[in-house]
Amino acid sequence: MTNFLLQGNNLYCERDRRILFENLDVSVSAGEVLQIEGPNGSGKTTLLRILTGLSDAYEGELLWRGKSVRKVREHYYQEMQYLGHAPGIKQALTAAENLRWYSVIHGSNSVAANDEKGNKRIADVLAKVGLQGYEDVPCHTLSAGQQRRVNLARLYLSSATIWLLDEPFTAIDKSGIRSIEKLINEHINEGGAVVIATHQDLESVPNLRRVTLSGVPGDR
Repeated sequence: MTNFLLQGNNLYCERDRRILFENLDVSVSAGEVLQIEGPNGSGKTTLLRILTGLSDAYEGELLWRGKSVRKVREHYYQEMQYLGHAPGIKQALTAAENLRWYSVIHGSNSVAANDEKGNKRIADVLAKVGLQGYEDVPCHTLSAGQQRRVNLARLYLSSATIWLLDEPFTAIDKSGIRSIEKLINEHINEGGAVVIATHQDLESVPNLRRVTLSGVPGDR
């Protein structure tokens, strides 16, 4: 029997008197990627927010390592990394300061300290997402795509077991997409798991399963 990391059983969600999904079963195991597909308004973001534990507006069962997320929420959050639609960065801070702030919050000592080792680690990570030379630039001066890259750089610093990603390729060019796909491959090869909502073709990603939501286009 498969030991799922994250499992949603018989999920039901209704919004504005419209059923987004019902009788929905989703699951992902270590070493797997689950891609959530569907047109705009089909409930992809809603489903991701339910899977993160950020939304309780649903019926059904949500399990982390076989236990109810409601009962192990703190432990689940320690093992989960969520990147939503918004860039999720502080505009007044530089790219480097945002990553250091993130590391302090999540207890990553590798870059939390403002020293030579930490600064080099941050510079290396930003270079990997195409932001070499932008370490000390305030984020409010960056383009939408560059701000998105600062947010995605968190994945290189994350020690989380499972990543939940909502349209991570938005405003990202082809080279950036290839870099994130490579990072996803590395993560699952190391025993991690990914749940991702995207329209992007992920044929280069192994161990990929898909769940398709129907929904009504235009309603979100």
